[in-house]
Amino acid sequence: MPSRLSPLDASFLYLEEATTPMHVGGLAVFRRPRSGFDYDRLVELIEQRLALVPRYRQKVRHVPGNLARPVWVDDPEFDIAYHVRRSALPRPGSEEQLTELVGRLMSRPLDHERPLWEMYLIEGVAPASSGPGSGKAGRAAVLTKTHQAMVDGISAIDIGQVILDVSAEPPDIPEELWMPRPEPTDGQLVLDAVGEAVSRPSELVDNVRTATGDALATVGKVGRAAGKVLTMARTAGRRAPGLPLNAEISTQRRFALARTDLEDYRKVRAAYGCDVNDVVLAVIAGALRTWLMSRGEPVGGSSTVRALVPLSVRGEGDVPSSATGGSLGNRVASFLVDLPVGEPSPLVRLHQVTHQMREHTDTGDAVGADTLVRIGGFAPPTLHAVGARAANEMSRHFFNLVVTNVPGPQFPLYAAGAQMLEMFPVVPLAKGQAVAVGLTSYNGGVYYGLNGDRDAMPDLEVLAGMVNESLDELLETLR
Repeated sequence: MPSRLSPLDASFLYLEEATTPMHVGGLAVFRRPRSGFDYDRLVELIEQRLALVPRYRQKVRHVPGNLARPVWVDDPEFDIAYHVRRSALPRPGSEEQLTELVGRLMSRPLDHERPLWEMYLIEGVAPASSGPGSGKAGRAAVLTKTHQAMVDGISAIDIGQVILDVSAEPPDIPEELWMPRPEPTDGQLVLDAVGEAVSRPSELVDNVRTATGDALATVGKVGRAAGKVLTMARTAGRRAPGLPLNAEISTQRRFALARTDLEDYRKVRAAYGCDVNDVVLAVIAGALRTWLMSRGEPVGGSSTVRALVPLSVRGEGDVPSSATGGSLGNRVASFLVDLPVGEPSPLVRLHQVTHQMREHTDTGDAVGADTLVRIGGFAPPTLHAVGARAANEMSRHFFNLVVTNVPGPQFPLYAAGAQMLEMFPVVPLAKGQAVAVGLTSYNGGVYYGLNGDRDAMPDLEVLAGMVNESLDELLETLR
């Protein structure tokens, strides 16, 4: 019998709209080794590792009449050349050209008639002027797109993980001949659905209601998780302030990035007795303050920006690669945090953020990753991951943006012998959210990826540039 999608994973399919495609992404930048790193080598690597992620050769089949949730079936016409694509930047291959391409590629929805993932090799990336990617060596980037229904974050892993190794010499993986299982007929799918309905009759009604767009039925499917999230929002004290961060979004995206050093965050942490994530949120608060003022927005002493902050609690020893031999076991705790953008002092901003985070930790208002995160590796959860249109509609009222911070390994990783220099998450936008911020620490760096609506955030690069300025403000307090 084919594997059936969970209620939450199925809701990602039912609730996807043109303006809110439910795929997540990651942009990894690699240094080309002398042996080369090209499209053929990347395809060969993925073909070797696909056996570790069998879901990536499966597609979704809907049950006639929506009598049951969809099922995963092997795609007998699986074509790796369709999923692994290549692109190239025109000269000079600047960062501006790279981020523009990422924004356009992430705007395109995935084809639901095929396995729900894509990967792009982007060639012609110019060397960075400074940092780990500087020098004369050529660079290439790999962009991944994976639907949130694909990976549950607990028992499955992402294609972006299994192509990464802890050594430039990849391990030997035995070849495995893949033979697709016969695809079930509509009649077989109906019989399976009827059999399940006999044992669980209430589920038949729920499935039909969910698939036809009844948001309340979807909430009922994940009632405990959704209830906790919405209770957390209701008890936050008030609605999120009205800001340009909340707008009717289009189908098109912009992408911007920022690079910082992990050691800078550790210095601030050591000096003021807080967590690295507290420093991150204070930095984002400072960047948002300067950005709002650059737009001429009123910023008073009590002005705040409310962020939904899902924090990874994965152990530091976990490695996002095939070396793990399985899942990273993503778990996050999610909080609503009022970022004090009205406070002019960077040190006071840090103290206010630290106080809020400690209160959340003490009261145990966390929402488990099992219900909020549906993606392995670098995990960017959003409120609409609860799988309910109602919650998605409420997001614009209870928070202004999502900030995800996922720690990565502090040693280099490789793909087909090419060292990964940087990794920028691409967090999807929820309805009414003009920008989402994802960041991950990796090998001594902290890398920010800002995904924004193309129309609502024409100055997204300005906001990204203010991240470094805000961090410098905090560092100045140490001197």
